[in-house]
Parts: sequence; C-alpha cells; structure tokens
Amino acid sequence: MHEYRTHHCGALRAADAGITVRLSGWINTKRDHGGLLFLDLRDHFGVTQCVIPAADSTVFSQAEALRVESVITVTGTVVTREATTVNPKLPTGEIELRVHALMVQSVAEVLPIQVAGDAHFPEDLRLRYRYLDLRRDKLHQNMLLRANVISWLRREMTERGFTEFTTPILTASSPEGARDFLVPARLHPGKFYALPQAPQQFKQLLMVAGFDRYFQIAPCFRDEASRADRAPGEFYQLDFEMSFVTQEDVFAAIEPVLGGLFREFANGKTVNEWPFPRISYDAAMLKYGSDKPDLRNPLEIADVTEIFTASGFALFANIVATGGVVRAIPAPGVGNQPRSFFDKLNEWAKAEGAGGLGYIIFEAEGAKGPIAKNLESDRAEAIRRAADVKAGDAVFFAAGNPAHAAKFAGSVRTKIGHDLGLIDENTFKFCWIVDFPMYERDEETGQINFSHNPFSMPQGGLDALNSVDPLSIKAYQYDIVCNGVELSSGAIRNHRPDVMLRAFEIAGYGPDEVEARFGGMLSAFRFGAPPHGGSAPGIDRIVMLLAGEPNLREVIPFPLTQQGEDLMMGAPAPISAARLKELSLALLLPPKPAKI
Repeated sequence: MHEYRTHHCGALRAADAGITVRLSGWINTKRDHGGLLFLDLRDHFGVTQCVIPAADSTVFSQAEALRVESVITVTGTVVTREATTVNPKLPTGEIELRVHALMVQSVAEVLPIQVAGDAHFPEDLRLRYRYLDLRRDKLHQNMLLRANVISWLRREMTERGFTEFTTPILTASSPEGARDFLVPARLHPGKFYALPQAPQQFKQLLMVAGFDRYFQIAPCFRDEASRADRAPGEFYQLDFEMSFVTQEDVFAAIEPVLGGLFREFANGKTVNEWPFPRISYDAAMLKYGSDKPDLRNPLEIADVTEIFTASGFALFANIVATGGVVRAIPAPGVGNQPRSFFDKLNEWAKAEGAGGLGYIIFEAEGAKGPIAKNLESDRAEAIRRAADVKAGDAVFFAAGNPAHAAKFAGSVRTKIGHDLGLIDENTFKFCWIVDFPMYERDEETGQINFSHNPFSMPQGGLDALNSVDPLSIKAYQYDIVCNGVELSSGAIRNHRPDVMLRAFEIAGYGPDEVEARFGGMLSAFRFGAPPHGGSAPGIDRIVMLLAGEPNLREVIPFPLTQQGEDLMMGAPAPISAARLKELSLALLLPPKPAKI
C-alpha cells in the first residue's frame, strides 16, 4: 500500500465498500458524537467522512487531540452509510471510512482564519494568510477555474493556427498609458530596465519577422492604482497578433475563442451569438453613456438637446445655449412609484456630484413633474417619442457639457437598470466598441495626446494626419466589452515609419525622441512590415466574470493589496546600503509627516 494514499478524498463511492484504503489530507471539521469521532478529511479533490470509534482508544485519542487543518494519513475500511445519513451534497456522501490507523503528518496551530464554513474575514488577514484562504472551497474553485480557462485558451489558440511565443520581461519604457515598474541595471549605472506594460512592440516585431499568428498568456506590469476590475502591479492577458488582416479579420478570429470560452465555462448562463455587435465610440457614449456598455441593461439614452433649445425650461435652455447637451434616460413603469422613489434618486445624484436629477412622468392625460410644469406640451411629447416611453413611464435627465453629461447619463442608466431589476444576471453579452478617437486634448495642459494605443493606424492614414483636425481623426482601435467590463483593447497597427513619425509628432514627440524610444520598431518597419493587428483580452477579468466575483483579487492566487503590498511575503521591502551601492542608487525619500 502506498505510504500516503491509495485514493484521493473525492474518489470513493458505494461500489468501493469493503475495501481497505489509505487517504491523506487536512482535517476539515471534527464532530464528537460521544462514542464516535467524525472527521471530514479534505484534499484538493474532495472530502471524505472518516469515523473513529472510541473503542479504538489509541487512534481516538490521537485524533481528538488534533486541531482542524492538521494534516494526517488514515487507513481504514470503506463502508456504506445508512440511508438516513447519506450526504447528497458530497460525491462521497454514500460512504464513510472506518479508520483503524492514523499517522500525523503535520500539526496545525490555532488558525488566524477559519477554512471550513462561509465566515467573512478582513481582507488584510486573508491576504497575509493567503495559503489558508486558498484552502477555502470557493477560492479554491476559482483558482481551478482560472487554470482551466488558461488551458482551454492555449488549446483553442493553437488549434486556430496561432503560435505561442514568450517575450522579454526586462525591456525599455514605453508610453502605454500607465507608469512603468523600473529595474536598475547593475552593469549600466544610472540606467533602468522597465517591466513591460504589455508585449506591444515585441509582438509587432514578431509579425515583422514573418511569424503571421502569435499568442501568449502574457504577464503585464503597470504601476497604477487598484480598483475592483484592475489589479495593482501585475496582470495577465491573452495577447495575440495577426498579419495581413483587417479589423474584421481580427474580430472573426477571436470571437469564436471568447464566445466559445464563455459557453464552455458559463455554468448555465447564456452567451450572445457572434459576430458580436459593433458599436461606434460616439454611438456608445450617446446611447449608453459609456465606452464599455452593459448590454444586459435594455435602457438606451436619447439626445434631447434640440428639444430644449429656447424652451420654457430655462435651466436646460441656458445649458444648451452655452454649448451643453441634454440627455434623456427612460425609466419604464415608475410612474406609479411614490415620491420617495424620486427623492432617493435625487439624493443619489447629488452624492454623485450632480445638482440633482430632474424627471418627467408621462401619464395618459399628459406629462407631469417639476420639469413638465415649465415645458411646452409639444416639447414634452417630443421627449416622450425620443425616449420611446409610454404612459406610466418616466424620463430622467442629465445636462451639461457633452463629456460630463454623457458620463452622468451612463451612471443614471446603470442605477435605474439595477434599481428596477432590468439587468439579466443569467447572460453574458459581448460587443465591440470601434472607431475610437485617435487623439484627445488634455483639459489641463491643452496638449493633444493619444487617446488609446499610440501604435494604432489612423483611419485615412498619412493624408488624414496631414490635412484634418487631429481631434476629428478616428483610429482603427477597438475594445471588446462583456457585461460592462472592458476585456481588451486592440488595434490595427501603424506599420509605416512615415505615418508613425507623423502620428507621434502631433502628440508632441519629435523624430529624435521617437527614434530614441522606439528605434527598434522603426528600424524594423523600414525593412518591410506587413499590415497587422491584434488584441489582448484580460485573463483576470475573464475569470472574474465567469466566477461571478466582484473583485479581481478573488480570482488571482497571490494578489497585492489595494496599496500594492504583499502582506504574506513582506513586499515591497527596503534593501541594504550595500545593495544600493552595488546598484549605484541613492535614496531621496519624501519627508515624514509632522507629528501633531
């Protein structure tokens, strides 16, 4: 018999009754029923109930002294449970193991967090003792889901003709929209490597090298703030690139992969058919108030700016007269809600930084509410038609400069959708957001910056860069969105040196700076580069959606805190003066705050 186990803890069934087996695992729970001691023994594969009679005093006393989470090996006979004690929730629930020998492999001390059960614990404790947290069933299953998703993607991409390559971790800094993590170069004092924010340049160079279809489960590093759908420090993505493709070719290649993945792991939820809807950036901001719309929400925002032009409702009329816009958000079936419903939404709007949340209620006899009192009836009817509402519905409004009004209207749409229970929680709905602006203006400096990926091909090419307002240029850039979560940004790449130099010049990068920062790519393009494009769906976000988790930390084995700390390993940590000297570094620390 094997020293540790003949079976794992999820393997035994009623057909195994009568055989002698050996199991090893962690004591999940203990229950003393007088003359019998019950242990639930857990390993990676499942749980088996073990029974130790008090008559076997040696084994009984051994087990009685052990805390939960101690690791033991037990040998015993498989017996079927009585019908009244069968546990249908466990695959092993028809049997139990009558133990006649026990070996202690490792004794557990008092636990800082409990493994069994569904108790909640502070996040700092969970992260400090992450190895205990990972023993908990839900988190354990999340990590298995993550592993299975990655394995599925690797198989699928390979079968679709993509070749997996790994790209460098130590590289040069690149403007990817976040801060780099820097690594001092010991052999080159005063110089630094950067950890890649994405393998952007390398995957493009693989296309220049003639490999045609690349993919990688790529680690990426960005020194940026944490949020629910963004892990601080590092994340992983399904990075891929293709040669001689249009934007539609990229979509056609990855839609069956993502759609198929979600169908494989959806656990009963539906997935919308591909090809997924294509929605322009401008249309998304108008209809949904977001460039990552949740299409499970059926509400669509309407532009009612013209209806309020020179209208009797002075507040909105003045906003329109000064270049602002007015958006209408429908709210079906709320006409019979009490006044408190509208008051709560008004208070919510103020907490969001808005002045309030105006509305019109439409009834069979006409429009009612504070705005309707000061608005011509024909204009109210025009709003009803524009918002596509009927008697018993209401319309809420967002007004202001175009960017702020769009964002707030999107928040109102989301709020109403959730409050009215309009979100279909049993489906995954994908869409593409396309035709992003190539550039945007920094509100503080007035500088024109790239709005998305700086290596994207502008629509219209060099002619557009030379002849039209940069802020009107669209790019062959796209995002894929699922249930309001951006899974990936992508683009058809700029593969021509002349177009690339001009594109960066508009964003304030002179040719010398572009040559210094991206000389490798420019040089490669000068020796013949194919048209190419790709994308990089985020693994962490995919698993978060599939697991139904609200936060990425629930699907990452060893995440950092919101402050970017590893409480378990003690990182980041200071280094010795000798090591600093070796790296030719000196510290210039910020002053400590004064004690009060």
